[in-house]
Amino acid sequence: MKLLLSFSRKGQHDPGREPVIARVVKETGVLINVEKANIDSMAGEVLVDVPDGDADLIRRRFEEMGVSVRVVVDAIVRDEEECVDCGACMSVCPQEVFSFDPEWRLCVNAERCVLCGRCVPACPHGALSQQE
Repeated sequence: MKLLLSFSRKGQHDPGREPVIARVVKETGVLINVEKANIDSMAGEVLVDVPDGDADLIRRRFEEMGVSVRVVVDAIVRDEEECVDCGACMSVCPQEVFSFDPEWRLCVNAERCVLCGRCVPACPHGALSQQE
């Protein structure tokens, strides 16, 4: 399951100043895969993938440490009525989220998505949107 972690780095005791991911891994023994991270001097946002069976435990532990957690379900949404199966999204996606089925219809494997957002502006019909 994918979790989007958000934190600030403003004060002395903010989670952005602590090694929260390392701490959660050490305390729980659950391995966490970091798929994307955007961290600067003021705030951070990290997309992590955790085993489904441990997701509630991991989410609770991060929240106890002051990290805002959002479960990411269907990161990319495709409007099937608007999509013309052109494949433009395939050409820009670094994670191979998009593919064609045997009838050349576009398929979306949202579990592979790392929320880079490249596909959204690449779609000439505006058929893709990113979960907020």
